[in-house]
Amino acid sequence: MQTPKFAHPKQSFHTVLKTRVNDYFTENGKESTGNFALWSKAIILLVGYVLTYIHLVFYTPATVWAILECVLLGGLTAAIGFNIMHDGGHGSFSKYPGVNKFAAAVTLGFLGGSHFMWNMKHNIIHHAYTNVDGIDDDIDAKPFLRLASTQEKYKMHRYQHLYFWFFYAFLYLYWIFFSDYRKYFSGKVGPIPLKKMKFKDHFYFWLYKVIALITMVVVPIYTVGVIPTIVGILIMTAFAGFILSIVFQLAHTVEHTSFPVQDVESGRLEDEWAIHQLKTTANFATRSKLVSWLVGGLNFQIEHHLFPKISHVHYPAISRIIKEACQEYGVQYVEYKRMSQAVVSHILFLKQMGTA
Repeated sequence: MQTPKFAHPKQSFHTVLKTRVNDYFTENGKESTGNFALWSKAIILLVGYVLTYIHLVFYTPATVWAILECVLLGGLTAAIGFNIMHDGGHGSFSKYPGVNKFAAAVTLGFLGGSHFMWNMKHNIIHHAYTNVDGIDDDIDAKPFLRLASTQEKYKMHRYQHLYFWFFYAFLYLYWIFFSDYRKYFSGKVGPIPLKKMKFKDHFYFWLYKVIALITMVVVPIYTVGVIPTIVGILIMTAFAGFILSIVFQLAHTVEHTSFPVQDVESGRLEDEWAIHQLKTTANFATRSKLVSWLVGGLNFQIEHHLFPKISHVHYPAISRIIKEACQEYGVQYVEYKRMSQAVVSHILFLKQMGTA
């Protein structure tokens, strides 16, 4: 499949949005990157993670408390990914490139992932070609899940709306112990070739994989034993994996988002890039400050996809600007008021994909 091309209308909706959002920051004298609210949250999450890890691994709490701390560690892992690594990876955590690099590469590395692979998969492919089957690796979960009508359907997909919970729980474990290595050795993210890795990319890939292996496996085995370590890893990664999965799925694979197909001959998609993002993305629970705080503003997924280099702390403000523009130009803006509504819509979407 050739890389799709977007339409280029004379009057670009993306230009309209950029002008209005830039005017907002200029008029209010604000930086588009993170602020004290984000940095203080980052400290809370990082300190919480370190303290929980130390107590769990070196002080061996009672079984019930150990299980609860494994769940908490999984939640903190996802929260650090959403709030620190994600903003840093998009260059929006700070106006200083070095801080962004630390927030992205170092935190993800210590959590077991590869920033090089994540950047290729997420920033370069997913953000450009959202929900385009055969290009966007994030909707490629075959053979277990069917996430687009253009994907092959198997008999087991009739039940995917019932068993998806199980597979979502394995996302994080699969990511750090298999998926990154598959990309590394195959030299591809799905059908898209990796950009050429420099020596430092190879070095940091293996350095952080070794560090993660030591902190997640070797040290716990030494301090608490093999079986408790295996059980702890499964609990922690299952909780982190499910949270990471469901937040993404509620943003792209629900009833009202679309899955554009490029024209076979021209390779073009129907819409310009900004319209494409609006059609393939959905918001949820944007009025919940707790949800926004925990998921790093990724419940404002529309704002994030249109302006990935703007920190999530500004999404509530720019969402009003984007909504007004969408109403003015007659462009769809998909939003679920409550998270529960988005979850139901995702389940119904899976059921539809499994039977239609």
